[in-house]
Amino acid sequence: MHTQNGFKTKPVVIHLGVITLVTASFILQFDTSITSANDALDKKINPVGKVQTVQTGFTFTEGPAWDGEGAVYFSDIPNTAIYRVGDRGEATVFTKDSKHTNGILIDSKGRLLACQMDGQVVAYDIQSGETKTLADSFDGKRFNAPNDLIIDNHGGIYFTDPLFRAPEPLPQGIQAVYYIAKTGEVTRVTDHIAAPNGIALSPDGKQLYVAPSRQSEMLVYEVSGAGKLENGRVLCELTQPEGKSGTGGDGMVVDVRGNLYFTTNLGVEIFSPSGSKLGLIEFPEQPANVTFAGPNRTTMYVTARTGVYRVEMPIPGLAPN
Repeated sequence: MHTQNGFKTKPVVIHLGVITLVTASFILQFDTSITSANDALDKKINPVGKVQTVQTGFTFTEGPAWDGEGAVYFSDIPNTAIYRVGDRGEATVFTKDSKHTNGILIDSKGRLLACQMDGQVVAYDIQSGETKTLADSFDGKRFNAPNDLIIDNHGGIYFTDPLFRAPEPLPQGIQAVYYIAKTGEVTRVTDHIAAPNGIALSPDGKQLYVAPSRQSEMLVYEVSGAGKLENGRVLCELTQPEGKSGTGGDGMVVDVRGNLYFTTNLGVEIFSPSGSKLGLIEFPEQPANVTFAGPNRTTMYVTARTGVYRVEMPIPGLAPN
């Protein structure tokens, strides 16, 4: 697989929105705006509401996932916890032994799939809390520290395995993307990537997207079959903070139109399937990961450092397989 970094996208001017505190109630609200310059074929994407603070006071939140029934699950990595938060914003503990869970996905069967940075990918039974290990090694060696995951329409799971919280030297020797087939067989499906982090599939399942954390270029691969990738290339380049270069993405999610939402140093940056910049949403803290929730999947939930935030969006998010 190729992850060449030499492609550059057309420069785009992004005007950052201003966040303003407007209420002191339990759910705090902030004004937010997106202004972007797009090509003629792409329209900017704006929130249809204000950013709300759901709850704060955590240490480092990650992995938001919607259960389809009224709750969002998310992890607090340093405290080895997974929480469940309902519409009223009250978080309850799902587990206090998450083994440093990072990315979470709740699939169409209701399983809570989790990347445990202690070295394995597992499936939780949401009702009982019991876990089943889906994979914990490749080529006889433990994974570095599984980070984020996505399930395909074959029932297989792609997941990223970077260096964060991993033993040194890295058990796998490189940082890459792996595939767990429905049969349980594990294959490595990319060559080395600079800290592969967020991961997503296009609505038709024909493209796999990877967000590296240590480069500004986001990647796309053609999916030629279950666990088979080809033509790895740069899809787009993230807007960089002033005075910095090479900062990458963290989590990501896709909407039903195939637009991509990357969490970055600046907020949630939105791109079209062709890689055109569609906007940037700011949050009170730097986002780590993002998902869509609610009855119509139009409520964007963002885990950002010590807090969890949400904002209404005009386009529904893509439901997991």
